[in-house]
Amino acid sequence: VRLVESGGGSVQAGGSLRLSCAASGYTASPNWMAWFRQIPGKERETVAIIFSNGNSYYADSVKGRFTISQDNAKNTLYLQMNSLKPEDTAMYYCAARGQWSSKNDWGQGTQVTVPS
Repeated sequence: VRLVESGGGSVQAGGSLRLSCAASGYTASPNWMAWFRQIPGKERETVAIIFSNGNSYYADSVKGRFTISQDNAKNTLYLQMNSLKPEDTAMYYCAARGQWSSKNDWGQGTQVTVPS
C-alpha cells in the first residue's frame, strides 16, 4: 500500500491550493481516507475525513473553506483548500484505513505555507 501526496506549496493568504493523494495497493476501497496536518511541536490533527459511504466530516477550523473529495476511478483523494489563512500552515498528510486492516496507512506529507 502506498499513499503519495502532492500539491503543497506557498500561497498568499486568501488563496487556494488543491492537494492530491494517489493511493495504490488497495484491493478494495478503504474504509475511510483523510487529511491530517501537523505543525512542529504540536499534535497531528484531523482536517477532513471521508468514509466509504460518502459521508465526510471537517475540523471546525476548516469548515466552509476546505472540501474533501475522491475520484475512485483514479484512486485519488483530494483536498480543495480555499480562503487559506496563515494558521493553515502545516505539513499535510494523507491517511487511509484498508477494509481488513487494523492500522492506518500514511503518506510522506506535503508542506503548505501561508505567510502572514
